[in-house]
Amino acid sequence: MEAENEIYIPEQWSLAADSIAYDSITSPSPIVLVCGPSNCGKTTFSRHILNVMLQRYKKVAYLDTDVGQPEFTPPGFLSLTVLHELTPNLMIPCLKTPERCLFFGDVSSKRDPSTYLKYIFALYDYYRKEYCMPEKGENPPMTELPLIVNTSGWVKGVGYVMLVDMLKYIGPTHVVKINISAENKNLPAGAFWLDGGNDGTVNLVEITSARQDSFNRSVLVQKDARLLRDLRITAYFRQCLPRDFNITTIKELAHALTSHRPCEVPIASIKIKHLHCEVPNSEIFYSLNASIVGLAVDSGDSENFPWSVGLGIVRGIDTFKGVLFVITPVPQSSLEKVNLLLQGYIQIPTSLLQKMTDFQVQGCISPYMSANTLNGSEVSS
Repeated sequence: MEAENEIYIPEQWSLAADSIAYDSITSPSPIVLVCGPSNCGKTTFSRHILNVMLQRYKKVAYLDTDVGQPEFTPPGFLSLTVLHELTPNLMIPCLKTPERCLFFGDVSSKRDPSTYLKYIFALYDYYRKEYCMPEKGENPPMTELPLIVNTSGWVKGVGYVMLVDMLKYIGPTHVVKINISAENKNLPAGAFWLDGGNDGTVNLVEITSARQDSFNRSVLVQKDARLLRDLRITAYFRQCLPRDFNITTIKELAHALTSHRPCEVPIASIKIKHLHCEVPNSEIFYSLNASIVGLAVDSGDSENFPWSVGLGIVRGIDTFKGVLFVITPVPQSSLEKVNLLLQGYIQIPTSLLQKMTDFQVQGCISPYMSANTLNGSEVSS
């Protein structure tokens, strides 16, 4: 198809995607989980099968469990996105507004596997509740939105255990397992997550990593994970500015962001929570200053996780006025609901932070990197 001219899709992949998307036995629609070791092509195959399924279904849900290199959000998020348009270019990730997302605050699940799994289960439960409802009438069939689940490449040790737990909880109709030439890095043969073997309720599809195209050229290259994360974060905060704003360099973006009017968030109206670590009350403001935070809505219900609406950069803190200065592309209507800031390990890209600091030093009118941070005992952690 034209949307995929930029990347090579081998025949084996096309046949697998077509067989899943047009599986007449699947009722009411497929739940597809894609798994395999790092750099085997999981994301590319997930994008491809998404496009194929969108030719049959009007909308398809996408559950992204890769916090390091997510498909439609900045790093650090687990998300459920509902899509109705083809991905224009399989080589270029694109930002989308998720239906629901949770801010994990790290680029790896290793720091807190338990919370990571709970977040995935919460997103899947939301999908089941919102998109697997019976139609009106007596003995109604289920109206279900097809679902694609993309996973990370951590498939050994604790990573393997989490993948098995995920497979058992979700219970997909189809599992696509991608294998590479280094057999010791692959997942076990067969339906490895089922204690008694495959009972026929799941369709296991095994394909080979597409490392070469028809001209014997490499199509899967080693990724610079840190660079890709920095680019995704930069692209996310670029959304703070008008689309027609001419920006071609990181220096121009830094200047535009430092000149951008921030949102003023009253300290008294929000809670602050640090993920994966503890910060003394006296250091809370110092840790927040010049950092990226997850913007979330805490319902106050201990059984529910705080849904996130996006990211923000804390540009400065005025403790005399009791205000945080935050720059974010999140629309005002969503921002008004935010009552919780989540600080994890997602950082401003070094190149962007340095340029923004340079402009502050040169006298740009901005509260960025404010030195006015006092004792944080008034903020709850």
